[in-house]
Amino acid sequence: MLEQIFLHQKQFSLQLRKESIKMRVEYLNKLDAVIRSHIPEIIKALSQDFQKPEAETLMTEVYPTLHEIQFTKKNLKKWTRPQKVKTPLLLLGSKSSICYEPRGVCLIIAPWNYPFQLALAPLISAIAAGNCAILKPSEFTTHTSRLLKKMMDETFAPEHIKLIEGGPETTTELLKLPFDHIFFTGSTRVGKIIMEAASKHLTSLTLELGGKSPTIVDASANISQAAEKIAWAKFLNAGQTCVAPDYILVQREILTEFKSELFKKIEEFYGKKEDQKKSKHLARVVSTHHTRRLANMIEEAKNSNAEISYGGEVDVDSHYIAPTVLEKVDPHAAVMKEEIFGPLLPLVPFKDIAEAVHYINEREKPLSLYIYSQSKLNIEHILKETSSGGVCVNDSVIHLANPHLPFGGVGHSGMGSSHGFFGFKNFSHEKAILRQSWMGRLLRLIYPPYSDFKLKLMKLMIDLKL
Repeated sequence: MLEQIFLHQKQFSLQLRKESIKMRVEYLNKLDAVIRSHIPEIIKALSQDFQKPEAETLMTEVYPTLHEIQFTKKNLKKWTRPQKVKTPLLLLGSKSSICYEPRGVCLIIAPWNYPFQLALAPLISAIAAGNCAILKPSEFTTHTSRLLKKMMDETFAPEHIKLIEGGPETTTELLKLPFDHIFFTGSTRVGKIIMEAASKHLTSLTLELGGKSPTIVDASANISQAAEKIAWAKFLNAGQTCVAPDYILVQREILTEFKSELFKKIEEFYGKKEDQKKSKHLARVVSTHHTRRLANMIEEAKNSNAEISYGGEVDVDSHYIAPTVLEKVDPHAAVMKEEIFGPLLPLVPFKDIAEAVHYINEREKPLSLYIYSQSKLNIEHILKETSSGGVCVNDSVIHLANPHLPFGGVGHSGMGSSHGFFGFKNFSHEKAILRQSWMGRLLRLIYPPYSDFKLKLMKLMIDLKL
């Protein structure tokens, strides 16, 4: 069945590439309409999957997706226009350009943490670039997956866009097919498996992975604002965000004040410790498996003499982990080595910026890095001496909201970029086009036989740096 769907899409992709840009915009309009007509169901599905608050669903799932459609529609004509480029003197008379053409049939493998937005955002780029696509959502968020399937079946012909449900075995079967491009969002571990499978067909890849995104808070920072922004960014979606602050490097002299402000902000958001489990503003962990994984992280850290300075409550049956702050954590503990993907926040004190930079550079390059500081010198030092997919200065997470910025990782945190033009470009092939004129006859000067005159001419061109 999967192979048949793929072959039908392969055939349709040849027709699709001939369609006008207006048709691509029409497909995006249909996607926009089906999303808007199903907003109550989207809210319900995400609540059923992990009790995601309605406001968070609208803010992080529905709005970004609709905004991506609007931004893409507005700019698509400009993006698809052939880009004229200069031609060197050797090719005098010819004209050169770059044309963005569809890749063909694409596979989009979406994660469970933002199961709606992270499935449809790359799909928007794939449609904008003129591709067919097979969409594989996560099996962990069954209600959202089922709803997405219903929406895709309502909106697109299967030879154009088809959503396939299933577990890892389905993904394994899909990866045997020779897709023209694969867009994967998920863990670095699985990303390596995807990359290995893609290599068998020389399929191009976009890997949106994760990693341990660090946050630096130095002594010059506005501590109250830093604590508020970090608390929001970390515990949004119960910490199940690929760009969530994964650990906080706090300058030693402000550690006590920062903790006090952080605890205060957590309680402003979610209520007193004893009431947080009842909070309607705090999502749950997606599954029993993931809840146990986080509970084990806490226990392992405690067994290595870590201290829980805030939270720590766990209820596996209800998939609940309280907002938890850890201190004195062994650097070799799982909570400091693995991407947390949950509401656990280790604090690591540092003496000076050089020490903080060294701590970050000893580890794999992160997807995001956050700096809270009023010192231009410190900010520039960190920006110059660290590498990450993206950076926010005096804020967290919100760089994703700017469609003019590329979103993507580096090294273990991913390859390729998405959002806006960068997403369109990822799902396109940049085709080089050179159009020769009658002046192309001059190139005979470099054809054999290679006379002394031709050798002198080539040496002259080299000497003159033409």
